[in-house]
Amino acid sequence: MWNKIRDAVKRLPSMRSLKARIFIIIMLVGTIPSILMRYGILKSYEERAVYQRQKVVQNQLKILANHLITYNYLQDASSEVINAELDMLSSLYDGRVLIIGSNYKIVKDTYGVSEGRTIISEEVFRTFKGESLSNYVRPDEYNTDGYIEMTVPILVTVTKDDGQGEPIEESVVRGVMLTSISAEYITSTLSSMNRKAFIWEALIILVVFTLAIVCSLLLARPFNYVTDAINRVKEGFSDEKISVPDYVETTHIIDAFNALLKRMRVLDTSRQEFVANVSHELKTPLASMKVLADSLLAQTDAPPELYREFLTDIAEEIDRENQIITDLLALVKMDKTASGLNISTVDINALTELILRRLRPIARKKDVEVVFESIRPVTAEVDEVKMTLILSNLVENAIKYNKEHGRVKVVLDADHQYFTLEISDTGIGIPEEALGHIFERFYRVDKSHSREIGGTGLGLAIARSAVLRHKGSVKVSSVENEGTVFIVKIPLNYIAF
Repeated sequence: MWNKIRDAVKRLPSMRSLKARIFIIIMLVGTIPSILMRYGILKSYEERAVYQRQKVVQNQLKILANHLITYNYLQDASSEVINAELDMLSSLYDGRVLIIGSNYKIVKDTYGVSEGRTIISEEVFRTFKGESLSNYVRPDEYNTDGYIEMTVPILVTVTKDDGQGEPIEESVVRGVMLTSISAEYITSTLSSMNRKAFIWEALIILVVFTLAIVCSLLLARPFNYVTDAINRVKEGFSDEKISVPDYVETTHIIDAFNALLKRMRVLDTSRQEFVANVSHELKTPLASMKVLADSLLAQTDAPPELYREFLTDIAEEIDRENQIITDLLALVKMDKTASGLNISTVDINALTELILRRLRPIARKKDVEVVFESIRPVTAEVDEVKMTLILSNLVENAIKYNKEHGRVKVVLDADHQYFTLEISDTGIGIPEEALGHIFERFYRVDKSHSREIGGTGLGLAIARSAVLRHKGSVKVSSVENEGTVFIVKIPLNYIAF
């Protein structure tokens, strides 16, 4: 039930506003305690006043009860002294006093209307058993002032024999005094206090209302500044960091936004560089083919051998263009399907042997030895296609950038959580200053050498992206003219985030 109410409140348009929530919270915090305090004070006063009035009247009734026994009033109600006391008590408290004898008949009624009548009630019965009772009746539509009703036993002490010849004293109820007194004084005092409390409560609510409006506006103002600053950035009027140092919370929001803005600028710069690199890489083979074609067309009597040579060069450039496009499509597809891996249980040993078998013809052309060392059998949850891209790109790079009579070694190992692929070569190595850039798209350490062997500058970017999709890592270490080592570490069990 409470969840439904909460959801209904949240759906209200006004409750989605921070200012509205702050206003409501301050109003509730400020007004509810004052209301509870007013009712608490009034109730406490009422209970205390009733108790005090009951205590005073009850003491007087007990004294009067002793006088009734002394003057034998229950048998003879003509005593002027007692009658005067009864009238005084009735007049003093604006009430009514009934004297009831042991036969439940009314001996005396200060109103003079019920004398001689029999009265039977639970209160009278209980009082004849020795109890003193009191009851406060609050004002209602029939009783505007309220009243306090009390019953006091009229006791007489008698001496009896305990059966062993010893006298004992015992109190015996001879009658009952039933008194009903007005609570007008308590009611009027409560009414006066309630009016004053209401005035103070209204003033408090007015102050709290004003404070709630001011606080809601002041507390929400920094968020308005944040919104305006973000809108300025969004509209392109500013590309600087935004700053709203009013609160720690807004500072955190701004810091997060500035970090996001910085990341977006980096991504935008990367995008621009990527587009420029793509344009350059795609234009270069086209320019070469254009030059070759123009040269061929310019020669009217060119021999067939020259045609064959030029067409061979054009075909190589077309192959290079096709390779660039293929790698680009693979990279873009991988970015779009970041969370769409086709995970299955794969024998990594068998997959590695299969890939190395495919790449060994390329290695033989360069007289490079490819060695596979498996420490233990490894089975893991991976995307087989992307795992193939990782191994193919890393091993092919190790072969292409190796020295003649060189060596490529692939070592497979695993522990209880990860499997590791170490690809090492005896190639030309990578300069230290270039190690931090080799995974960037279109980055080449030696552009002339890369072009010579047909590199696109995308292989390592593709491999790293595939590793990251598997929640893995790839590290590289290299020494120029000695060789390079890539270490790929991937979880055995894929966990989607």
